[in-house]
Amino acid sequence: MTSRLHEEEEVFSKAYDSGLAKRLLGYLAPYRHVVVLSVLILLAVSISELAGPYLVKVAIDRYIARGDASGLLLLALLYALSLGAAFVLRYWQVYLTNRTGQQVMADLRMEIFTHLQRLPVPFFDRNPVGRLLTRVTNDVEVLNEMVTSGVVTIFGDIFTLIGIAVVLTYLDRTLALVVFAVVPFMLMAAMVFRRKARIAYSMTRARIARLNAYLQESLGGMRIVQAFVRERRSAAQFDRLNASHLEAYLRSVLYHSVFFPAMELIGAVAIALIIWHGGSGVIKGTLTIGGLVAFLQYTQRFFRPVTDLSEKYNTMQAAMSSAERIFDLLDTRPEADDSEDAVRVTAARGEVEFENVTFAYDRGEEVLRGVSFKVGRGETVAIVGATGAGKTTLMSLLARFYELENGSIKIDGVDIRNVARQDLRRNVAIVPQDIFLFSGTIEENLTLGRPGIGAARVEDAARRVGADDFIRRLPHGYQEEVGERGVSLSVGQRQLVSFARALIHDPRILILDEATSSVDPETEYLLREAVHSLLAGRTSIVIAHRLSTIRSADRIVVLHKGKVKEEGTHEELLKTGGTYSKLWELQYMLQGNDD
Repeated sequence: MTSRLHEEEEVFSKAYDSGLAKRLLGYLAPYRHVVVLSVLILLAVSISELAGPYLVKVAIDRYIARGDASGLLLLALLYALSLGAAFVLRYWQVYLTNRTGQQVMADLRMEIFTHLQRLPVPFFDRNPVGRLLTRVTNDVEVLNEMVTSGVVTIFGDIFTLIGIAVVLTYLDRTLALVVFAVVPFMLMAAMVFRRKARIAYSMTRARIARLNAYLQESLGGMRIVQAFVRERRSAAQFDRLNASHLEAYLRSVLYHSVFFPAMELIGAVAIALIIWHGGSGVIKGTLTIGGLVAFLQYTQRFFRPVTDLSEKYNTMQAAMSSAERIFDLLDTRPEADDSEDAVRVTAARGEVEFENVTFAYDRGEEVLRGVSFKVGRGETVAIVGATGAGKTTLMSLLARFYELENGSIKIDGVDIRNVARQDLRRNVAIVPQDIFLFSGTIEENLTLGRPGIGAARVEDAARRVGADDFIRRLPHGYQEEVGERGVSLSVGQRQLVSFARALIHDPRILILDEATSSVDPETEYLLREAVHSLLAGRTSIVIAHRLSTIRSADRIVVLHKGKVKEEGTHEELLKTGGTYSKLWELQYMLQGNDD
């Protein structure tokens, strides 16, 4: 189920992409002063850490070896002062770096979310929600690791390496060469680790995206899972995806568990060589005991940045992989901006015309074929037809959820492609069959945060569609929390709320898409009573399978296989004995009532 959707996830990006890195660094530009300050603090930290071993050397050679304790107190205080300075400086560096990283990630998350809201509906048809959540959460967090543990702190490692190399060379060039001789072996181990870890890390990210997508889908459809007793099969599928992710993650753990002990072993070899060669130098008098002790301390500190740089390279690689996916999302073309000469429509009259509309979701598979009809101002037109006839597609095209390629749709004589998109959608409201309510109160779902809508207007709209009674019976009335997707309300109650929401926003063109298909007879009666006031004074297009709900429509358009098959009033279509008449007779027989 998920393999084809996520094949593109398992793509191993380059270890370093200068274009991506430059683009990522662009997010640090607003905080460049803080970044520069962090780098300077790291330089100070490196200097303060270099002082410790040298102070030990002086203490041993100048005082301890000569049996003189007069200067030890001062050196001890200087040593403690260097450690204290390093601690304070490191604190501020970590604090500034992490704060900057979180600010950058907040900016990036906001940019991604804003961009997602501007993407066309077909994009969400093709991309699972779980994958998009991975972009906003997991992938952004990986970039945070790069900012806080990579971009800035890498300078500290470089400063430390250069500083220790200079001090080692100053203390004893021959012994310094012994230390430097093992560095190529560490670099070789790091190269092998990077190559292996890069593949494992990319696989881990790809499989966590699969896991998130399946988890989101399963939780969203939990009622179906339980209703059809699919728990065991669903758990088995999740177990396979979970095991796949575990396998990839354990592979990266394996490489880490080999790499770090290997680096420790190479470092231990360097220490052994220093003890052997440096000890000989002490015996011969070419090296002091304090110099040997300082060499050992500096060597231990020298290999730590080498190991850290290898780990930071892995962090950088993970960031490149995540950045590639994030920027691929951000580069997805959003809905086209309105042209400069776009027609602004404050209040449409409500005349709608479909002219030779042809549309296909997939090339070569047309859903609509040359559909043409008109809806006059204030007129109520019903669209009926079998499932798949193209009814909902027509309404999605009218709201410009999908862009029309052939034919035209006009409002008040103006092609909707030339109308400012937000103006168009302010004048067109859709009450869909699958009602979506957001987490929050009923009042928030009715107003959708639109300013200027008072409580009186909200209550009046709810009263007119018959929702006020059940809302007031709730413990907190209009301030009742509806839960995720309105789970605390019944299907009928959610549809009543959607009716009131449409009425509050007062559109000139109203689309009811199977809006009464899931309600009980009592609720349907309430809706029938309210629908006349809801539709009064506005152009209405009603899509319905339940033909009894659209008998009073001014006109009925019958779609069949993407084409207009018949058009007329309820009585006219019954007299023709065509498709509508057959549908009516079929429903009459099934319902067993006399309409």
